[in-house]
Amino acid sequence: MARNAPDHGQLTAFQPQTTCAVIVTYGPDPALLQQVVAGVVSQVGHVVVFDNGSRAVDVAGLLAGHAQVSVIASPRNVGLGAALNRACERATAMGFLHVLLMDQDSVLAEGMVRTLGTALVELQQHGEVAAVGPQFRDARSGQLAPFVRFGFPFNRKLRGGAGQRVSCDFLITSGSLIPLTALQRIGPMDEALFIDNIDMDWCFRAKRAGLSLHGICDAQMAHSIGEELLASRVKQDGVIVHKPFRLYFIMRNRVLLYRRHYTPRVWIAQDLPRLVLKFVGNALFLPARRQRLVFMCKGLRDGVLGRSGGLPG
Repeated sequence: MARNAPDHGQLTAFQPQTTCAVIVTYGPDPALLQQVVAGVVSQVGHVVVFDNGSRAVDVAGLLAGHAQVSVIASPRNVGLGAALNRACERATAMGFLHVLLMDQDSVLAEGMVRTLGTALVELQQHGEVAAVGPQFRDARSGQLAPFVRFGFPFNRKLRGGAGQRVSCDFLITSGSLIPLTALQRIGPMDEALFIDNIDMDWCFRAKRAGLSLHGICDAQMAHSIGEELLASRVKQDGVIVHKPFRLYFIMRNRVLLYRRHYTPRVWIAQDLPRLVLKFVGNALFLPARRQRLVFMCKGLRDGVLGRSGGLPG
């Protein structure tokens, strides 16, 4: 259950300047990226942008006017996991204590980082914390996303309320505030997964190591998952639609996670039916059905064979 925040007036106050925001970009919308950076740069000590081989957008030139922003420009797409790891290594070398992981379309509410950091400091009085994350609204539908606890046959979805903190089993990458000491203990993001389920894998490892994850309801962010959101009579939050090539990673990486000893068995049990439904839905009811089917079949095959890395040629 979500619980109210405790009053720890004697704790050392969180200092936002000890945090480095990390943003990974890949062909971003220039206007939206400017908005994202403007919303975070005043809330942290520095921003590291890792550009994953964008060609149509000059990210470094676009952000040249921000003194507190540095850009790591990769000549090719090395994947989300590698991009996050290189940027976090830069933050560590610069002496920061925390990293705030962000996607290129995540717009922070005013004071979000301070709210997360204050909660983190208080929660650390009761045990080791891997990460805290905000409650986000889908930028398209306005729906408030829940925090998740794994269960069978269904996950528990908790939205909490003002002043509450939700102990959870998973946080999405974007918006997660992570102490660098926790990152060093748990280990870096799995670069072999390349893009999808990287956050899921890291959260599994964090929980297995005995660290906790918490959703902070007072911390707010606008964010979108997937390229499109379709209305649904069955799912209140709508159906998330990804580009066909992403289905390769979604299918492959889920199968790879099923094979790992630290993956919770309860998650595997309730995720397998979801994988089947996703396969059927994409193969029968969405545009480019044949293309989707081909990518999904290749992903399932490579997952069973234990293959990882980028998209095969």
